[in-house]
Amino acid sequence: MPDFAYIARNGKGERVSGSLSAGSEREVIALLSGDSLFPVEVTPEKPKGKGVSRKRISGQLMATTYSQLASLIRSGVPLLRSLNVIQHQTSNARLKEVMEDVHRRVEDGATLADAMNRYPRVFNEMAINMTRAGAEGGFMEDALDRVSKFTEQQEDLKSRTAGALAYPIFLAVVGTVVVGGLIIFFVPMFSSMFDSLRDRGELPVLTDWLLWFSDTIRGYGLFLLVPALVVGIVLQRQLQTDRGKRIRDLIKLRLPLLGIVFTNLAVARFCRVLGTLLANGVPILKSLEISRETTGNKVLSEAIAKASENISSGQSLAAPLAKCEHFPLTVVEMISVAEESNTLDEVLVEISDGLERRTARRLDLVVRLLEPVMLLMLAIVVLCVVIALLMPVLKMSSIMR
Repeated sequence: MPDFAYIARNGKGERVSGSLSAGSEREVIALLSGDSLFPVEVTPEKPKGKGVSRKRISGQLMATTYSQLASLIRSGVPLLRSLNVIQHQTSNARLKEVMEDVHRRVEDGATLADAMNRYPRVFNEMAINMTRAGAEGGFMEDALDRVSKFTEQQEDLKSRTAGALAYPIFLAVVGTVVVGGLIIFFVPMFSSMFDSLRDRGELPVLTDWLLWFSDTIRGYGLFLLVPALVVGIVLQRQLQTDRGKRIRDLIKLRLPLLGIVFTNLAVARFCRVLGTLLANGVPILKSLEISRETTGNKVLSEAIAKASENISSGQSLAAPLAKCEHFPLTVVEMISVAEESNTLDEVLVEISDGLERRTARRLDLVVRLLEPVMLLMLAIVVLCVVIALLMPVLKMSSIMR
């Protein structure tokens, strides 16, 4: 619910100010009247720390925060005192301000989940719903502990992926700089030397193409850069639309070698979030709604949305997933068996573990193949430049002899 700042007078005529969470201004006035206060001014309040919440806090820090909060509650420390401890011990200024506001709202009577819900860029929807389910079911510390473990696993997976791709990206950047330097600065030095061969029509085709390309880049590079930037901006905007996202995600799933990696990572995230939510007592329809957004893929998300419609009409989860050709058949079969044996939450987490292990191995293999391929491509480009420059030099030396 939104917050409203108010100014009121009590029975003695003294000025009283504060804030209340309510559905409307009229509801705030009713609440104040019930407390024998006479409203003078009621205005919507901007959320405290909203500017801070726009900036994301690292997942590793949030995993540590969830774990510490779970440990404090498990040790018998009251929730308000636990939030106060987390607030004072964190060294991150943004998280400190967010936790201060969460503590204040819980102290005013809001639930922890509702207080967290005001900061969607700090506390994701899965953490909020699991916290709410834990508070209602009396297993708050277990719910927070599961959120911590899940967040840490996802961060580990991201760091492994980023680490694996670091060297290929470095090679791509270095290769682009080297080739660009050769074409822009080195090749033009030979242009005047080959004028005589060009006049006689004896300049090799490869050399002629290389000199033309170098002159074009040097003379019209800036003019070519503007249309390229315009095309890039238009393409970026198109990719922000639903249709553009769907096309982009479909291409990602169908890429050779990397397509299966993207698919497995998305399905693993979906299975882990869904299994974790179900294990913590969140209803399956709400769990599907949350988990389908964590896939990060429009195509898979649409398939999961259709599965939600099936479940609401009393059918199984596996059937509509099987119709989506991008869900691995083994995953669909395991979900089908788990539904029959009523162990869906446990099996989903096992599926996620298996997919992440296989994806890590496949990603390592792809990266190992990518490195020599990129080195080979760089070597071929440099070799072509060298050959294009040596061919006329050899021809000129033979003519002089």
